[in-house]
Amino acid sequence: MRPQLIRFVPGFVALALAAGAPPVLAGEADALPPSVANAMAQASPQAIMEYRRKLQEYQEARDAFEQDANAYWSAIADKRRGRNAKRRDRVQISLDDYVLQQPPVYEGPKRPVNPAPEEEGGKPPRPPKTIPVVSDLVRAAAEQFQFTPQRPSSEVEFKRAYARYARAAGLTPEQAVRVYSFETGGTGNYDVQAGIEHGGKRAISTAMGYNQLLTTNTVELLAEQGHEFVRDLTARVAATQGPARKAMEHKLAVLKKMVAFTRTVPDDWSAHQRLADTPQGWACHAMVLDIDIGPMLQTHKLLTSVIFARNKGYTRPLTAAELEMMNLTGDGTGLDMVTMPQAMREQVPTTNFFQRSGYERNPVAIRHNTVAKLLAITNERMDFNSNKPGARELAAAF
Repeated sequence: MRPQLIRFVPGFVALALAAGAPPVLAGEADALPPSVANAMAQASPQAIMEYRRKLQEYQEARDAFEQDANAYWSAIADKRRGRNAKRRDRVQISLDDYVLQQPPVYEGPKRPVNPAPEEEGGKPPRPPKTIPVVSDLVRAAAEQFQFTPQRPSSEVEFKRAYARYARAAGLTPEQAVRVYSFETGGTGNYDVQAGIEHGGKRAISTAMGYNQLLTTNTVELLAEQGHEFVRDLTARVAATQGPARKAMEHKLAVLKKMVAFTRTVPDDWSAHQRLADTPQGWACHAMVLDIDIGPMLQTHKLLTSVIFARNKGYTRPLTAAELEMMNLTGDGTGLDMVTMPQAMREQVPTTNFFQRSGYERNPVAIRHNTVAKLLAITNERMDFNSNKPGARELAAAF
């Protein structure tokens, strides 16, 4: 039940100086906050008037663009609803069910710089949201479930465990390796996190591992596929002897508790997202690091898409690029692209599969602005990254 995209609607900051307002006189400055009065005293009346003129031009151009853009994205949403209704009724989808024009592009003047910066306002800025990293996840697992993930002795050990489980579950080496190549750049370790890679110093999301699971992905997979994880781990416990068995039995008990926790809310992405942003949710995400549970989570992140397509009547094996579209955008939206004939892929803009805010922050989808082009660049990056050391090591593990 993954969403199409992370949704974020940017707002416009209202300006305190209205366009066309008269200049502030010396006697009126006493009524203004000191910081604003001082700034305006340093700006010449001519500069302020010129700013207001340019601001009005900008606002008029931007308002006209927003009218066109809102109409365009409303049409995108209407067409999407129409396609969904047709699929429910098993009616054939055609080109008429998509918006075939590219979105309007703002070409007006840039927003001018205010020579008299406004007051910051009375409210302190909201602190940035904390993004947990590996140390936070491990600490949460210890505190919430008295458990420490069993880390591999080497990267290749984790790759071999993932390859064994993925192959047995039905993923092909081509799917697993190429998606890994795209998601991690062909060099990522089992604990790689978005932002903390290729020299990065700061996490930009909770996406982690070969297939970049978010905390919400982990919570959802435990809720929906947890019975399979418990069954598989129970079999491993039965096959384990000696001192190691006690540790495996504890791991199984913790897994059962985590699955029960994730099922305390409805099977809904938003509900899972709320759980994921709690200490218990962080603890669940720590299982991505575990040598036994981690490969299960990584595999089922992709396998759910394969099963979804099969259940919808799509029997041809998914290419890695097609699987990545479902992995990135959600199963329903991704399948829309996957099932599209090549002739339609050449004509249908990528905007049909995005929310506006997500599209405007996605330079790849903007540059490669049809389904065919987006799939082509995905394949191209997979081809290139598949030759890197991590991808070659994963391929050898199969």
